[in-house]
Amino acid sequence: MKKILFAAYSLDVGGIEKALTTLANTLQEKGYKVSIALEKKQGIFLNELNKNIEIIEYKPSESKNILKRKIANLKNRTKFILKYKNKFDFSASFATYSIASSFMSRVASKNNCLWGHADYLTLFENDENRVKDFFETIKYNKFKHIIFVSEEGKNSFIKIFPNMKDRTITCNNLIDYKKIKKLADEKIDLQKDNENVTFLNVGRHDEKQKRLTRIIEVSEKLKEDGLNFKVLFVGDGPDNKKYKEMVKEKKLEENIIFLGAKQNPYPYFKISDCVILTSDYEGYPVVFLESFVLEKPIITTKVSDYNEIEGKYGVVTSKDTNDIYEKMKEFIQNGYKIKEKFDAEEYNQKIIKKLEEIF
Repeated sequence: MKKILFAAYSLDVGGIEKALTTLANTLQEKGYKVSIALEKKQGIFLNELNKNIEIIEYKPSESKNILKRKIANLKNRTKFILKYKNKFDFSASFATYSIASSFMSRVASKNNCLWGHADYLTLFENDENRVKDFFETIKYNKFKHIIFVSEEGKNSFIKIFPNMKDRTITCNNLIDYKKIKKLADEKIDLQKDNENVTFLNVGRHDEKQKRLTRIIEVSEKLKEDGLNFKVLFVGDGPDNKKYKEMVKEKKLEENIIFLGAKQNPYPYFKISDCVILTSDYEGYPVVFLESFVLEKPIITTKVSDYNEIEGKYGVVTSKDTNDIYEKMKEFIQNGYKIKEKFDAEEYNQKIIKKLEEIF
């Protein structure tokens, strides 16, 4: 039985955390011995992990006293090295930004990977020096492989680090489609609204990335047009209050409904007509896969792998509010019929085969 370790920050709400939970559970079911090392042993996805998955907590010191913090972290590192050095057949830093995850995965196995979840060149506003600083901080060149969940992410990384081309791989996230379909049938208080076209946005309320102000601004114009629509926001985050204030100021309370973070967002897909994404950047969006499985059309800005959507599963817009407005208006008036059925089992098998080659 091969032993595998994934290192991450926590298992709080988020696409990375959801992807890790699905990956860990799938591999455990396939006979791998899976461990997850976390900086913080917290998050709603802890309860969704297979009970046989080992959780290791590696908690860096947060002391404000620099000397105390350095001594405590040295002790933590030494303890981890003594207990886990090369004890695993494969290890991966799944939370790219986490310095502690980078350390744990490099210690745990010589066969180690760094997982990338975004197009970092876009994330850092095309500033190559910032991208270099980011990856150098987490010692990217010490990993045997770098895995990106999207082609865009891989290509922008290779552009900055051409010497890493032969060590960089694309491997999309797995999708637990059977569980998603089952969870979508759970009862919720909210019913399907047959009087309004319902859009759904699921994700972290973080303006820097998600740009939900675009949806709010477009909703104001759609309301002025007298169109019947609603937008459901499922999620939470640092800009949640800002969004709520903006909605109140524009008198859009009947059009935009804040539902908060949900451990099970899938019944909200079921009562919606269209999933909408207005982000500036994403890795491979997990919400794409969820929409494919639940057969909901998508309106998305040009984030990673958006070309998989266009002409098959929905509509792609630029990151301009006027374009988003036109696409939402078109959907309200005419809808959209999905052109291609998604084969989730075939999709997963291809990913598992690639992962097994890496292991």
